[in-house]
Amino acid sequence: MPTTPPESQAVSTAVTRSAIFLVATLADGDDHAATVRAWCADVAAVVRAVGHRVPDGNLSCVCGFGSQAWDRLFGAPRPAALHPFREFGAGERMAPATPGDLLLHIRAESMDLCFELATQLLGKLGNAVRVVDEVHGFRNFDMRAMIGFVDGTENPSGREAVDFTVIGEEDAGFAGGSYVIVQKYLHDMAGWNALPVERQELIIGRKKLSDIELDASVKPSNSHSSLTTLDDDGQEVKILRNNMMFGRPGAGEFGTYFIAYARSPAPIEQMLENMFVGRPPGNYDRLLDFSRAVTGGLFFVPSADLLEALADRSGPTAGGARPTA
Repeated sequence: MPTTPPESQAVSTAVTRSAIFLVATLADGDDHAATVRAWCADVAAVVRAVGHRVPDGNLSCVCGFGSQAWDRLFGAPRPAALHPFREFGAGERMAPATPGDLLLHIRAESMDLCFELATQLLGKLGNAVRVVDEVHGFRNFDMRAMIGFVDGTENPSGREAVDFTVIGEEDAGFAGGSYVIVQKYLHDMAGWNALPVERQELIIGRKKLSDIELDASVKPSNSHSSLTTLDDDGQEVKILRNNMMFGRPGAGEFGTYFIAYARSPAPIEQMLENMFVGRPPGNYDRLLDFSRAVTGGLFFVPSADLLEALADRSGPTAGGARPTA
């Protein structure tokens, strides 16, 4: 007898004009863990309450949990592919792992909606968490990234977006969920802007003005688009990016908040390895000569149904013994 699949969180929501990204760590103590568990049942209602005030504001929030946080809060069973963020590269060209137990990805057409929702959700958490990274992002005109190229051109859409981002029968207990990887990049805009446009296009693998992909005969194998294109038996494997610009011109800070959703972290990790290590090793993404990753985290996004149900978990022994890995 067919069953209705679990409802996903707002993973595949269209790109909005504004976003707030919050990464927090859990405070010590069983009472703080209980506060976070209870909060899980309130998230959807708070989003509805704030969003109802501006119906056309497209307000949404995606909530994810890191590997250690999942073990501490919910125990077994746990999502099959959830693990700590894997670092790639070395030295000046590295994708570092940074602390993060809870991720909130808040989106809306205006920053006031994002700000109000962030305030309400964090207010309910109180001192049970400590925010370790907060970024207020905005969508640039023409859908262009900080470096001037159109961002997210190859994003899947519609049914394809669901297929590439939502877990199915491969991990049936967590169907309707997703994985998300976030990184904060800072750019050397003076160095980047000093490059001729033709050189920038070879680094990215696309024309800057038209966004048309360069012909294979001229596109370098270490271009950004080459290294982030994955093939599985002739079929392209896609991820869903929802990147946003951020910065403080007065402080000389110009950045991109990279956020990517997938039904497994493996394709995103493969793209990062290709970029930071190279394919083959040494043939790395030259965009990293001008862009530096300063944060990195991997989170599991439960389905909307599971997020609410997690409030009833009793801690690490729920559903079985606490995992050791």
